[in-house]
Amino acid sequence: MKEIFDILLNRRTIRNYLEKDVSDEILHRILSAAIRTSTTGNMQVYSIIITRDSEKKKELLPLHFNQKMVIEAPVLLTFCADFNRFTKWCRQRKAEPGYDNFLSFFTAAIDALIVAQTVCIAAEASGLGICYLGTTTYMAHKIIEVLNLPKGVVPVTTLTLGWPAGIPEQVDRLPLEAVIHHETYRDYSSDDIDKIYHEKEQRPDSLKFIRENNKETLPQVFTDVRYRREDNIHFSKLLLKVLKDQGFMNQ
Repeated sequence: MKEIFDILLNRRTIRNYLEKDVSDEILHRILSAAIRTSTTGNMQVYSIIITRDSEKKKELLPLHFNQKMVIEAPVLLTFCADFNRFTKWCRQRKAEPGYDNFLSFFTAAIDALIVAQTVCIAAEASGLGICYLGTTTYMAHKIIEVLNLPKGVVPVTTLTLGWPAGIPEQVDRLPLEAVIHHETYRDYSSDDIDKIYHEKEQRPDSLKFIRENNKETLPQVFTDVRYRREDNIHFSKLLLKVLKDQGFMNQ
């Protein structure tokens, strides 16, 4: 019990990896453990694409905004919401599936994300490091082409996996009371917001972040530089088109 808590409490995002392979045996053990995770209705409506080939990684690199760990990590795992397999099973067994809608995509995306996090825990317990790539949903339309994903399959997240080249500092997290509500949701007052975000705002790296981006406050870095409204709208439209093209918008 103590060991797993230590792993979770001490986890790091690893972006630099040793030039050392992850054996098929270790990867198989991690994935075998991960697929025991919880899943909606015991359907397992997800798939995991393993990428080891250096040329395929180079194809994926620009789709993940040229983050170097895409090609430096020995293993890249793309987690997909996948109703293709389940739908084919239904039709081959004289059952008519009704999974061409947004709810079904959302269900499959939840399954994929839960198994992705379980992979992370199993990988870290094996001494490996991981990094989530949030770029997956931004460039889902292109990743679909590179990975040859059929209708009913949408990539939702990607993990780099490998042996850490070093142990970086932990990224900051909000205090527990920031995210926990008892019995019902209790909305945040102005004082609550000040208290919750005070430590984050006063961190040296946050203050540096503000200066480098010529902003007044840390939230301005998020709203004006990192996650801008126009970008959010653009990538939202792309993702909605992906869902339509992949057969998840029949409602």
